[in-house]
Amino acid sequence: MGYMLYSISLLSLILATALYLSRNRWSHLVLIPNYVYDRLPSTFSNDIETGFSSGDFDLSTNVAAGDSRRGLDQRGKREVQKIMKSRKIDFDEARRLYVEQTFASNDIGPDGRPRDPKFVSFS
Repeated sequence: MGYMLYSISLLSLILATALYLSRNRWSHLVLIPNYVYDRLPSTFSNDIETGFSSGDFDLSTNVAAGDSRRGLDQRGKREVQKIMKSRKIDFDEARRLYVEQTFASNDIGPDGRPRDPKFVSFS
């Protein structure tokens, strides 16, 4: 049993070394999404430079007011950026689709009203 464990660990070490040394030959075959290596900005001014701002969603007032927060939500930015790249649409449309997806996952209709049959609203 000890010989088998030794043989397997030695074989895996040799295989890992061979793969590491020959990575230039096979690494282009591995599909790695582009967004893995894109660093997302962490301040409002960087968000504006990256394109996460528009006429309808203006972040320049946050920058002008000296807002000290870290910027937009990282997970939300990542999802919006993924939508923008995959569907080749602008920021406003991608943000709208992201919000609709978030609403749908929380059982909220596209108009913003809950879809819960027990929901009662007094207005």
